This record gives sequence, structure tokens and C-alpha cells, in this order.
Amino acid sequence: MTRVAMLAGGVGAARFLDGLVRVVEPSDVTAIVNVGDDMEWSGLHISPDLDTVTYTLADLVNPETGWGLRGESRRTLDRLSELGGPDWFMIGDLDLATHLYRTHRLSQGDPLSAITRDFTARLGLECMITPVTDDRLRTVVGTDAGELAFQDYFVRRRASDPVHSLRFDGAESARPAPLVEEALNAADVIVIAPSNPFLSIDPLLSVPGVRELVIANRSKVAAVSPIIGGEAVKGPAADILQSLGHDVSALGVARLYDDLAEVFVLDDADAALASSIESETDMRVIVMPTLMTDVEAKMALASGTLEAARNVP
Repeated sequence: MTRVAMLAGGVGAARFLDGLVRVVEPSDVTAIVNVGDDMEWSGLHISPDLDTVTYTLADLVNPETGWGLRGESRRTLDRLSELGGPDWFMIGDLDLATHLYRTHRLSQGDPLSAITRDFTARLGLECMITPVTDDRLRTVVGTDAGELAFQDYFVRRRASDPVHSLRFDGAESARPAPLVEEALNAADVIVIAPSNPFLSIDPLLSVPGVRELVIANRSKVAAVSPIIGGEAVKGPAADILQSLGHDVSALGVARLYDDLAEVFVLDDADAALASSIESETDMRVIVMPTLMTDVEAKMALASGTLEAARNVP
């Protein structure tokens, strides 16, 4: 038995988790998911990262986008647009049911973690998926256009604005969701997903107590680089590294994670950076293919990451 806790956010994390639950017992896995990109849309509570992780593990995700539901339609959104309502955020007709369910439960006073647990159980998932907090947490992006709500920056403006700062509104008073502390302390391995360090991982770490728990368990933490060959596999991670003054490479990411992880997983394309990372940080570098092009690649990356973390001296 290998108990795994994973700090997760977005498509990269969802794909890694899809491989992870195929190489260990799904019931031994807890995904601690970012909610900094949650939003209220037309009165509905949207949790994009929770949904992406859930849909992927349930084999419901749209394979072309990595998010949303397979076979989706948009008749409701089209009609809303005709009526002059907001149509810049893609909500499919099937996806709408998820948001209606979540919003209804929240209106009854149920915490987001309990709603997520019930929702994933209905889909037959054995992996535990939990938001990092049940409290309100929102990523706010500082740009030349001023501070933008995350989805305004990411979707409405297509992540086109250089990012000058980030803050996480509500973090100072947020508390970890009920399963978070237990999962991190009980895990044999903690994985920092190949997710955007700033937009997916930092919101998790901004919740008081979470960063401290990860640091306290550093000897069993492995971080997977989301940067390959100086480019992000998906999303604006490389652009944000540059705009915030970091090296646009896996080395730049490694420096961010030095106090958090014992092991850093690097793609073969960046093997030449291994010695620099090991000399500049206190992490041990493992080089392997990290591009998750198919199920076999996902499983190989998950297995290799777990093996590296277990073999920490």
C-alpha cells in the first residue's frame, strides 16, 4: 500500500492523476485541488479545477480540450447570448447540471468538500478529491490593466496580459478543508503536480497551514516540472515565469520548489539542467519522459515519480 497526496490544479494534474490511479489503489490517493480559480457565473458557483480532475478520472472529459465534458452542446449558452447574457465563459449544457447541483447544495449550507465527495462518489470514483479549503479563496492577477479576477485574466482576456503580481483573496482567513491535514501527514508520497506553479500550486500553499505541512513532510515530496524545453506544456506558466523575473526553464521552477520538495522530476529534454538544479537546490533530480501523450505515458510518469520519492535516502 502506498498512500499518495497530490497538490493538484488544472489539466496537467488531472492527467497525472489519471496515470496515478492506474498504478496504485485509487482509494489510497487524495487529490488536494486548487479553488483559487473558482468563480460565480450567472448565480452559479463554478469550480473549474475540481471539475477537470473529476471529469478526467471519471473518463467523461472532453479529450480535445482537456476540460469540460465529452459530447457537450451549448444550446443554453447560445440562447443566453441571444438574450444579452454573459457568454464569454464556456458552460456546456451537460456541465450546467454540475454547477446547478453544486450551487444548490452550497445554498443549503453544505461545505464544498462534502459536495465534492458526494459528487465524485456518484460518478463511482474511489480516489478522494477535495478542495484545499471550504472557505472562499480567489486568485487576483495584477496586470497593466489593473487587478483582474482570475477568469477575467485567463478566459475573457485569454491570458494575454503580462502578470506583475498575484494575490489570493481570502487566504488569510481560510482554513484547510477537513481531509487536507490528514492526507498530507499520512501520505507515503506527496506529489506536486505538473501544474502552473503560480496559478495552480501557489493558491493551495496560500491557505494557512498547507505550506507548513508540505515543508514538514518535505522528505517524501516529489515535484514534477510543468516546463519542458523552456515552454509550458499548456497554459501561461512560461509567460508568468518571465514576467515575474524568473528563469523560463525547469531550473526556474525548481528554485520555486526548493523548500518544498526532496525530489524534482525533469523531462529528458531538460536533462542538461539536472546538474545545475542539484547544485543550486537541495533537491535530487530524476530525469524521465514527462509529456503525458497517452495512458502508458501517464502511468510511466506516475510510477517513476513514486519510485523516486520512495527511494529518498
